[in-house]
Amino acid sequence: MKIKPTVQFPILLVGLMLAGCGKSPDATSAPAAAKQLTIGFAQEGAENAWRAANTASFKAEAEKRGINLKFSEAQGKEENQISAVKSFIAQHVDAIVIAPVVETGWEPVLKEARDAKIPVILSDRSIKVDDDTLYACFVGSDFKKEGQMVADWVVKHTGGKGRILELLGTPGSAPANDRHNSFADAIKGTNLTIIDSQSGDFKRDGGKVVMEAFLKKYKKGDFDIVYSHNDDMAIGAIQAIEEAGLKPGTDIMIVSIDGLKEAVQAIVVGKINCVVECNPLAGPVVYDAVEKVVAGQKVPRLSYNPDELFDATNAKAAVASRQY
Repeated sequence: MKIKPTVQFPILLVGLMLAGCGKSPDATSAPAAAKQLTIGFAQEGAENAWRAANTASFKAEAEKRGINLKFSEAQGKEENQISAVKSFIAQHVDAIVIAPVVETGWEPVLKEARDAKIPVILSDRSIKVDDDTLYACFVGSDFKKEGQMVADWVVKHTGGKGRILELLGTPGSAPANDRHNSFADAIKGTNLTIIDSQSGDFKRDGGKVVMEAFLKKYKKGDFDIVYSHNDDMAIGAIQAIEEAGLKPGTDIMIVSIDGLKEAVQAIVVGKINCVVECNPLAGPVVYDAVEKVVAGQKVPRLSYNPDELFDATNAKAAVASRQY
């Protein structure tokens, strides 16, 4: 009796050949590894504690997510930021994050990014452009609301009366513009008046220098309130006030924006009267937006962080939990 030739041998041979090539039964069904994102971050500067916390948040979150972060710090100069953005474009990054020094002058480089099909996400500070499709979205704090929150607190706690010295942030920057304008609008119709405004450039030593000049120009009783666009300038101003023999928080009402732990502690000891928060820990929420934009998903044009107000009623309970 003849044995029929088997038809299984070729199939077995093919299976062995595939095994020899390192193929496993499930290899074709395994998901591909997610592509590592490369993101360029054009940071505004390193001028104060708030900015240091902001940078640290971006770097730590990038490491946590496995993001290849290309970081550039502009030292408060727009031309440095624009150069950094051009470099990011040349390196073909997946997305660019900008914390703009000032609001204007961005159209040309943003058009270059758009031509290169690289999305731009604004963080912390906004810009003014004729074509707002030049950037994908803004993620940060509502500076107008912050200024209004401070003003509302001042109106309530002064009965709407007083003369104010204002420590301005960096001229032309979104927080300086918005915090000034919204505060000024909110005190209209009251007997509160801004009698002088000078820029301390969001720096502690800048706040001290401006306050020293104010104290030479104005005598005790000429003003009642110091409104600072950030905590670092307020702390610098406090140093100048104390050196002049006056008591900050008692002789002069001090109100500020940022929510640094040091400033909230100053409320506890009575040297600052009110601080409105501006949360710098933006890394997670910005990267969430970046990942969605790169994936082609829709994101809100404007995303604002919730900001809290601190004064004598809640500062003591809050100070220990401050992260920056």
